[in-house]
Amino acid sequence: MSGRDLGSGEGSRRSSRWWGLLAVAVTLVRTQLTTARGRTLATILVVALTVANLVLVTGVALALADEGEADHDADARIMADDADIHGSVTGVEPPRLGESPDRAERIADRDGVDHASPVLREPIRVDTPDADGSAYLLLVGVVPGDEPSTVAKLPTRGLEDERAPADDAALVLSRTAAAELGVEPGDELALEGAEHRESATVGAVEDGPDDEPPVALVHLEVLQSLSGTEGSGLADEVLIWGEDAAIQEGAAEAYPDAALENDGAADARALFGDGLALATSILSLVVALGVCSLLVATTAGMRVEADRRTLATLGAVGFPTESRLLVVATTTIATATAGAILGVALGVVGIRVTNALATATVAPEAVAALHPLLVPYALAVAVVSTLLALPYPLALAARTDALAEVGR
Repeated sequence: MSGRDLGSGEGSRRSSRWWGLLAVAVTLVRTQLTTARGRTLATILVVALTVANLVLVTGVALALADEGEADHDADARIMADDADIHGSVTGVEPPRLGESPDRAERIADRDGVDHASPVLREPIRVDTPDADGSAYLLLVGVVPGDEPSTVAKLPTRGLEDERAPADDAALVLSRTAAAELGVEPGDELALEGAEHRESATVGAVEDGPDDEPPVALVHLEVLQSLSGTEGSGLADEVLIWGEDAAIQEGAAEAYPDAALENDGAADARALFGDGLALATSILSLVVALGVCSLLVATTAGMRVEADRRTLATLGAVGFPTESRLLVVATTTIATATAGAILGVALGVVGIRVTNALATATVAPEAVAALHPLLVPYALAVAVVSTLLALPYPLALAARTDALAEVGR
């Protein structure tokens, strides 16, 4: 027989032995679910509750970090990529989207899309009638939808002001802008455009971005008229509310060369830019690793003590120590993995319940965010915790005296 045949036979026997050990481990897990159900379920529940807590706390941290990133509550936005296609003065201003009102309307007409609004930003001088107050505000032009929304961190509901005269535009001012002008809801203002003035009425004063320049919302057509862009329909971006699939199809049809950014999902990178959120997530990670490792080690050790006769029997029929340790490690990892999967499901449910309770009581929006990376992250933490816990049950299993246990 050649050396190649000998090597092949040895590899086949080694593979069969490993598969046999895994089969023994799976059988042992199934047996524990009936004969030692309490200890097995205890391990599963310990891991599940720890992982669920990790998912929930990390989701809260993600929401906390992502809160300062977006200035709107849209599900996606379209940004100009190519200045030559989307209309811009090259070298003077960033590229903008052209024909935005018509194209946004086509997007909004699709099934699955709730609303689409072009957004135009222009610095405009705003005067009070008595000329006592005057300031340059960053006016943000939007098209309000049927449902309330947030743009530039200001709610759009104040753009429909019944107190305003028919010829007046309605403004939603941030508190910073209102304080600088010294005005309140119902006051009249004058907007100084490039070629004409526009009368306006303060429809609402809202909490806005206090750490940014004074900002105000206005109807898109008013701002386009003031800035002279109504003919080309220029806009900085188009915000879209609706379902992901419908948004992608509508954006691809309306602006095939523009960039579509999904703003509905939390940005995991924002976590590293927020000190409090990062500290919260790190603390939850340390607690999850520590608590899960200690409790898995304890419950796995209890299982090893209860299974000493089974391990001794394996030794008596010829399984070496390393093979018995592999069985212990496999059963522990399999049980912990089951707990981790259950924990991820509980964590997702916990985030949804927390958001529902928060928005129904004290919070204006979700306080915890779901992110696809939370699933592999939580599973990885559970696996690492189990690996950290393994030395204790393995040490107990290695000290099992086969002759003494079989003779009992």
